[in-house]
Amino acid sequence: MTPPDMPASYLRKSRRALQTAQSLIELGDTEGACNRAYYAMFDAAHAALWAAGAQEPGAFIKTHSGLIALFGQELVKTGRIDAEQGRALGRVQKVRLLADYTADPPPEDDARQAVAQAEAFVTAIAAAFFMR
Repeated sequence: MTPPDMPASYLRKSRRALQTAQSLIELGDTEGACNRAYYAMFDAAHAALWAAGAQEPGAFIKTHSGLIALFGQELVKTGRIDAEQGRALGRVQKVRLLADYTADPPPEDDARQAVAQAEAFVTAIAAAFFMR
């Protein structure tokens, strides 16, 4: 993969994770749906940072909190992405952590909300950086 393809590749990866989250929620797998919803957002955030030139092509942020912080600093605070999308990324990360690291699955309403937020996030990233 050449560096110019990196942002679009991550957006495609994001969309695959979102489709999986949507399927899992319909199957009643709230844990899996929350996980895939978050990773749809995580990959879309990478795509946006690369597309905006805020992250070097091929460079990888090593932590989830680092990615969220850079996303906020470079894209939300500069007004390139609406602040609600930055907050949604943080909220869905928290839901994913509960889904992945606690014994009880998230309630269906929480999982559906996470999937809806992921869909809005991926759509916002695509509109801001990939539909020109």
